[in-house]
Amino acid sequence: MSEGVETVGLDSPPRLVVDRLLDDRQTRIIVCCGAGGVGKTTTAAALGVRAAARGRKAVVLTIDPARRLAQSMGIDSLDNTPRRVAGAGADGGELHAMMLDMKRTFDEIVEAHADAERARAILANPFYQSLSAGFAGTQEYMAMEKLGQLRARDDWDLIIVDTPPSRSALDFLDAPKRLGSFLDGKFIRVLMAPAKVGGRAGMKFLNVGMSMMTGTLSKLMGASLLKDVQTFVAAMDTMFGGFRTRADATFRLLQAPGTAFLVVAAPEPDALREAAYFVERLAAESMPLAGLVLNRVHGSGADQLSAERALAAAENLEDGCIVDQESGKAGLRDTAAEPPGADDDTTAVDRITAGLLRLHAERMQVIAREQRTRDRFTSLHPEVAVAEVAALPGDVHDLAGLRAIGERLAAGVPAGA
Repeated sequence: MSEGVETVGLDSPPRLVVDRLLDDRQTRIIVCCGAGGVGKTTTAAALGVRAAARGRKAVVLTIDPARRLAQSMGIDSLDNTPRRVAGAGADGGELHAMMLDMKRTFDEIVEAHADAERARAILANPFYQSLSAGFAGTQEYMAMEKLGQLRARDDWDLIIVDTPPSRSALDFLDAPKRLGSFLDGKFIRVLMAPAKVGGRAGMKFLNVGMSMMTGTLSKLMGASLLKDVQTFVAAMDTMFGGFRTRADATFRLLQAPGTAFLVVAAPEPDALREAAYFVERLAAESMPLAGLVLNRVHGSGADQLSAERALAAAENLEDGCIVDQESGKAGLRDTAAEPPGADDDTTAVDRITAGLLRLHAERMQVIAREQRTRDRFTSLHPEVAVAEVAALPGDVHDLAGLRAIGERLAAGVPAGA
């Protein structure tokens, strides 16, 4: 049995034991992934807080543009440099947090792999500035670059990654390959060819062999943009292979022992469909899945009272004269024996009680719906360990809230279940 997993019973999915996963010193990277809006950032931050409290030196890398992580951790702002979170560690543990600066990370790559003059030319190039600021897949690629940089520094024994918010939860796996293929692809090689030939032969090649293609590209891209692209390609020539090499190395790092993926979802059909797709993709890529974190799960401490019975009792009270007797049989209320004014008081109490019963019935219906949705997922993937995290009554906005989420993660079951 893998670390962090505990069997429960024949009819229940294995339970994800989060503390066991965090305490395993062989676990060096935890990647939180899933659809947008399911609580990946909060989960990543709560894992970091709990890991630091249990003696790990952890760093959380977030790509969330809402900057909720900084607010929850009491840091005015997060940037591309890991910053220590005060009050988050114990027993030698520490927590650092950072937010990916996509362009700054790209700039760091250029500065690290080009001489000063060439780096200046690249950083000033208009096409590079557009590419580094918003080219499709750049954010996901830079997230993986930053993960590789953090792992290489070896300053932390646990790195927790909050994957980028995107239309597809799988983008961060595909983007490094896509960007690497673009920078190492045929189009770039064609644009690079004149510079590689050089001299008089190169000019002849450019003027004769490239004239038709350059004219077409100038119409499509604009002459100025095409010139910027060609200048960029010439300056970046020696770096293209490095992008593909680093992308491949980071991909292997994600497959290696010591990496654990947590798929984060909410108990909703769309989120769990995406989670199921992600589980299948991770298996296809031979990436180690630790389990599913099911966020915002509702529970009840009075689940012995079904929704049907609660609604029936509410209807009885609202009818005004039908009550449950001690024998469990319905009977008429004896209003003649009640003191003056008691009827008004009783009616008010009945209305409040009926309202509470209806609220309880709604909660039980929500619980049943979430259970059915979860059961559909677990029937398709019975091998996936699950930790259910009870919904909080409000938003998380400080370390105390993150600790509360961590406790629910560790419990693995919703409150009242």
